Parts: sequence; structure tokens; C-alpha cells
Amino acid sequence: MFWFPLLAVLIWSGNAIVSKLAAGTIEPGVIAFYRWFLAWLLVTPLMFRPLWQQRRALRPYLGKLLILALLGMVLNQSLGYYAAQSISAVNIGIHNALIPLLTLLLSLWLLREPPTLGMLSGALLSLSGLLWLVSAGQPGRLLAQGMGHGDALMLLAVFCYALYGVLHKRWALPLSGWQQIYLQMTAALLWLLPDFLRASHWQLDSQSWPLVAYAALPASLLATWLWLEGVRTLGASRTAICMNLLPLFTALLAVIGLGEQLQGYHLWGGGLTLLGVLLCQLWRQPLRRLPPRAMANAGC
Repeated sequence: MFWFPLLAVLIWSGNAIVSKLAAGTIEPGVIAFYRWFLAWLLVTPLMFRPLWQQRRALRPYLGKLLILALLGMVLNQSLGYYAAQSISAVNIGIHNALIPLLTLLLSLWLLREPPTLGMLSGALLSLSGLLWLVSAGQPGRLLAQGMGHGDALMLLAVFCYALYGVLHKRWALPLSGWQQIYLQMTAALLWLLPDFLRASHWQLDSQSWPLVAYAALPASLLATWLWLEGVRTLGASRTAICMNLLPLFTALLAVIGLGEQLQGYHLWGGGLTLLGVLLCQLWRQPLRRLPPRAMANAGC
């Protein structure tokens, strides 16, 4: 059953390649809008009627759905498209590898999850790997020139998605997976419309249509279905581990499909980042041991 999340991660890795190809073909605001509009059109015949019948029951959750759509479908995706204009697909994949780490760190604050030794050591390792990556192996350059515009946008994008995941878990809305996805797509179109209307060209041609179709169908719908099936059959924790393969798949596709070259700083920076994420996920020893009285009260 690991095929479900593995295929989902492979498809999402391909979306990083699409983002890079779109950088010179279609404006970020246009592909972001068309992506969700096409997916929304395909899902509407299945979802609109039952949700309309439940509209009064859904009303209390609309504000939270708007926030989730803004973080997960608008800011994360749009910032990624803008970042792809100035950074490589390999860099995009390595930045995306930080999502599980940021999710765990945000969980300390929003979900009150206890810190672990893996979180501390993993955060330090991932931070050093990220600094090595964005400085192209010359950390001193960051002090002189600062972080590149594309890297900064990509960091903000992955932070938004990590926050999306944590809020999704905290709020635990009483809706099925596809109900939430459809309602978030509807809200995302409202958020994306102003940026779309500001674009200079809305038309799609023979080069841009395949990019929009990939982003809307495999990356938005098929991969989502595969991921949800993985969660259903394997559980959320085991499925989430597959996300660590995202930078590897992205790098392979970028080398094969775009002809990008892997540099030493990609390997070192990506390796340290991935190792840090794995430590966060697998090393669950508490940062501080509970005192004997607290352990007794907890039934330990």
C-alpha cells in the first residue's frame, strides 16, 4: 500500500518541474488560478449538490476554510510559482523537504506537543543544510548579500503549508476529505481572482495548456486521492514519512527533464536538511524527562 503515497510524492515532485517550466511560459497568477479552476470544474458535479443541501450546517466553518484555503492552496502554491522564476527545481524540492520539520515545530506551539531531542538536533541540522543550500556552499555570502529573493519566497511558501497542516489538525473540521478540498478550492478561487485579473495575458497556448493540465489533474486531484488513500490504509504517520522522498524525486526529475546539474552544495545542503527532518520524525525521546511524581501521576 506504500504505492499510494509514493506515487503521490512522485506526482508532486513533477509539479516542481512544471513550476519551473511555467516560469517562462505563463504568469504565476494565471497558472495558480487556472489550476484550481479546472480542478474545481471537474469536482463540482460530484460535490456541489450535497454540500449545497448542507449549507446551513457548513456556515460555522466557512471562516476556517477560508484561512486553510489561503495558506494551503493560495500562498503555498502562488509563492512557489513566483519562486520558480529565480531558483532551480532542485532547490524547490529541498525547500519542500522542510515541511515536515516546520510542521513539528509549529505543533509545539499550536498543538502543545512536547519537544523532543530529535526536534532540537533535527532543527539545527536542517537549518545548517538550508544555509549551505541558499548560499551555494558559501555561508559567508549570506552575511554580505542576504538570502536570494526566490529562496525567501520558497521558505515562506513551505511555512504556509506547514501552518496549514497544523491548523487542519487542530481544528479537525467535521467534514470528509473531499468535502474540505472542494470547499477550499472554492475559497481559493476567490483569493486568487485579484492576482489573476492583474495578469497581462490570460490566454493559454500549446505550451501552457499541458502545464495547467498537469497542475490541475495529477498534481491537484490524483495525487490528493492517492495521499488520502495512503492515510486511510497506512495511517497518517507512516504515510508522512514518504514525503521525505520529495527532494530526491524532484532532483532526479530536474536532472532528467530539465537538464539541471547537481552541485556539491545541493548534495550537502539537501543531505543535512533531510537528515534533520528524519531525526525530528524518528527520534522521539523527550527533551526533558518527567520527574518521578509526574511519571507516577501519568501512569508511567
